[in-house]
Amino acid sequence: MTLHHDFDPTRFIAPTQRTPDLYAAFLDTQRQREDAIVLVAESEGMVAGYTYATLDGNDFMALRGPAGVLHDLIVDPAHRRQGIGRLLAEAARAELTSKGAPRLVLSTAAKNEAARRLFEALGFRATMIEMTVDMEPAKIIT
Repeated sequence: MTLHHDFDPTRFIAPTQRTPDLYAAFLDTQRQREDAIVLVAESEGMVAGYTYATLDGNDFMALRGPAGVLHDLIVDPAHRRQGIGRLLAEAARAELTSKGAPRLVLSTAAKNEAARRLFEALGFRATMIEMTVDMEPAKIIT
C-alpha cells in the first residue's frame, strides 16, 4: 500500500498504523473461501512474500468473463530478485487453473516497472489502462 501511495498519492489511499493488522485480518477471512487463495512464501522461517487471488465469474464492468484475479503479489524488499515473485505467481496460476479459471488477470501500478517486467515475462499482456484525473472541488455559483 505504501509503495502504491508513493507512486501516486492522489490515486492510492495512504496506509495508517492500523493498515497491516486490518489487512492481515482481511486475508485471514479470505483463506476460508473456496474461491480464494492466499499463498505464502517463507525463507528461513520468515515470510518472504505472499499472493492473494480469487476465482471470479462474469464481471460486466470489466467486460470480462470468468477469470482468476490476482489481487496481490508482494515480495519483501529483502527477498526480491530471488525468484519468489515468479514462484508465487506460478503457484497462484496453477491453483486457479485447477479451480477452473480459464484465464488470469491482474492490475499493476503504471509506475511499478519491476512488477510489469515480471508479469510480461510470465506471459501477461496489457489489456486495459486505468486513467485518473483529479477533480477540482465544485464551485458554487451564487
